[in-house]
Amino acid sequence: MKLSRRVTAMEPSATLEVVGLAKAMKQEGKPVISFGAGEPDFDSPPSALSYASDAMKKGYTHYTPATGIPQLKEEIKSYYSNHFNLDYDLNQIIVGAGAKPLLYEVLGCVVDPEDEVMIFTPAWVSYVEQIKLFDGRPVCIDTSDNGFIPTRDHMERNLSSKTRAIIVNTPNNPTGAVYDKASLNDLADFAKENDLLIIMDEIYERLVYDDNRHFNLVVERPDVKDRTLIINGVSKAYAMTGWRIGYALGTVNLISKMGSFQGHLTSNPCSVAQWAAVGAMREAEDDIERMRKAFSGRKDLIIALLDKMPHISFVKPGGAFYVWLNVEKTFGMQYKGQKITNDSDFCKTLLEKEYVAAVPGKAFLCPGNIRISYSNSEEEITKGMERLSRFLTALE
Repeated sequence: MKLSRRVTAMEPSATLEVVGLAKAMKQEGKPVISFGAGEPDFDSPPSALSYASDAMKKGYTHYTPATGIPQLKEEIKSYYSNHFNLDYDLNQIIVGAGAKPLLYEVLGCVVDPEDEVMIFTPAWVSYVEQIKLFDGRPVCIDTSDNGFIPTRDHMERNLSSKTRAIIVNTPNNPTGAVYDKASLNDLADFAKENDLLIIMDEIYERLVYDDNRHFNLVVERPDVKDRTLIINGVSKAYAMTGWRIGYALGTVNLISKMGSFQGHLTSNPCSVAQWAAVGAMREAEDDIERMRKAFSGRKDLIIALLDKMPHISFVKPGGAFYVWLNVEKTFGMQYKGQKITNDSDFCKTLLEKEYVAAVPGKAFLCPGNIRISYSNSEEEITKGMERLSRFLTALE
């Protein structure tokens, strides 16, 4: 059987690969501690479970409108009004089976073959693969020279007549960088001047720490509201990854086209999961803040432990739940006779020898680094960092 060119060119998710390998090793009885998953270890809020249970009892287990139930759209509308003072009508909101399908749908609406989309790296790898699935060209722009935040120069040097959109992710996966107002203003000016769509992925917007603050682009620059698609969801802040509920806010025209796309792709998001999201968005504010404070404490713990380790460097994250470590100094060194030549070797050896799982930087389009998630318990963080320290200290 002949497979298509686009699917044979597609790269698998390195994050899921690491998580899967770690789980398989655990099932074999090996004491693996995984820092690979971008997933909170908390249970979903009680309100989500309650609303889901009620929905099943009431028989809300059938098809819903393809773009989401009105009750959930109302909660999303209220959330953006209360938290950002932004006004969106219900026909400017779409609910999807997670944020990932919504990204796919908007790219399908704006990318033709050979069109280009700017991505600021290090970046979540699915951006690249989704653009390629539409025969578009991902333009990957390294931002490591500016604390992982893009500059006007970064964008101008990579602009072409085929550029159609910019994907913005703040707080950022995998670096934890949080964009400041000046950077967002540069993005807005650049997009207006060059007639570009801004795809604003703010799935981690509730997870910011210390003196950092998440700035929504449309709040800062209302003049780009008509060229900005906001993507968010309940997965990260509400610890509801498995429910698969994301949402997007944008212009009536774009949301309508995404709705048509979604009708052919997935039909509606899961009916019961939508009601769970209603419950979470209505009643789980205290749960969100409790989890955010716990992540903040875990961030402080892991940073304090990493600060003591040799051969690595990092920029302190301001949001999300990841630390981005540069491990290039370990290249050419050996661990008990096993040579490390790149970030994949580093992660493979660390997992095999110390049973610690991390994701290589090449998965985020930035080799020479690794991503460590601190969505684990403090006990696991402490044990895992003891193993990482032992590993690094033993290199020669």
